Amino acid sequence: MKKPLGVLRLWLSISAGILFFSTIQAQNPGFRVPMQMDTTGRFEDSVLRIKNMDPYFNVHVDSTLSYQFEINRDPSKYYFFLKNAPVGLKIKENGLLQFRADKSYFLSGRLKYDYEYKVDLEVQNLNDPKDHLDTTFTISFFTTEIVPSHVKPTVSNVLYVEEGDTISFRVQCETGTYPIESINFYSNIPIKTNSIIKECNDDFTWSPPYDFVKESDSGKTKLLLLYFVGTNKVFMRDTAIIRIYVKDALNYPYMVQEYNAVTKNMRTYILQLKYAFFQLDRKVKKTNHTRTGFDMTTATTALGGTIATSTNSPTTGAILPSVGVAMVPVKETVAPPQTADQNMASLVRSSIKRLDYTIHDNALIGEKDPDITKKITALKNELKQTQVQLIDVPLEETSGMTEEQLNAYFDNPKVNKKYRLKRH
Repeated sequence: MKKPLGVLRLWLSISAGILFFSTIQAQNPGFRVPMQMDTTGRFEDSVLRIKNMDPYFNVHVDSTLSYQFEINRDPSKYYFFLKNAPVGLKIKENGLLQFRADKSYFLSGRLKYDYEYKVDLEVQNLNDPKDHLDTTFTISFFTTEIVPSHVKPTVSNVLYVEEGDTISFRVQCETGTYPIESINFYSNIPIKTNSIIKECNDDFTWSPPYDFVKESDSGKTKLLLLYFVGTNKVFMRDTAIIRIYVKDALNYPYMVQEYNAVTKNMRTYILQLKYAFFQLDRKVKKTNHTRTGFDMTTATTALGGTIATSTNSPTTGAILPSVGVAMVPVKETVAPPQTADQNMASLVRSSIKRLDYTIHDNALIGEKDPDITKKITALKNELKQTQVQLIDVPLEETSGMTEEQLNAYFDNPKVNKKYRLKRH
């Protein structure tokens, strides 16, 4: 019986194709024929593959995943296993993928929401080691029960601080379904800080300057608002607001500088007064020595006249006392009494004592003396009052004498005795 012409042509084409692939496989041992014909004349797969491969699984929390992988071979001769599988994901030997997305996995941090887990799936022939299949799929988890994440600073939302003090706290985060990934910071008033807030657990540090509160601010207090805005991966935002009431405070470092400047001026003025006292006292001392010399000459002349009268020269005895009397107006002319200079020296000395006492009485106590402003005012007032009182005293530079020499002269016991008040 003759075959139809179409069937004969088909059979010749198939035979030529088989002969062609056989020749290629003989020349290239690694070449595999993708399709082979069975005894019935049908083609079958020669490469191991998964017929229902799903490359991506998206599972809801508290749900169950059950998926059966099918291969183009007898499943009883193959073995399925996983690599890099997330906790709870399992596969049986026959290719049944199972998972129970328990919420406890996510609360404990062992699993994450919206995170793509890449899992390696392998199929191995139990009899032929070379007959295996390696592939991958991705699984992620989601939930419709969103627990918001919050920005939680380590301080209360209302703070009170004075100028010059330092505020420091940590910006923490309360993790919910989607953790906060970034934090933006801004305030109602531009401020300069040494800290940069970009993510959770960053530290915020700020010290208000002494000129932060202006005179126009009511109650000498200014309100500063700090905004910490946290954002997660799905762009949900949470804002934490900190209210800081800044009170006007004393600029203590500046006041210390002013105090030191005032005391330095007072000590310089005291040295000038000591030099003026030195000059006045030397002038008074020189005048007293001159007057004492005249008094001794007068007394000697009078005594000589008395002696001459009692001897053989009565005329000489009458002349000598007259000479002594005539020297008195000469003494008053040559060395008049320096009462004004002595009184001025006494006034300068008492002023120096008063200024020294004022400096010691207004000395600073502790690291931050709360009365520094009052003490500076007292020093300035005392210095101004003394300068006005001694405005007629000529002040010169203490050239030629050191501070030690002036202090030694001023504290000399003989000088102190001269100007000490006498008890009646």
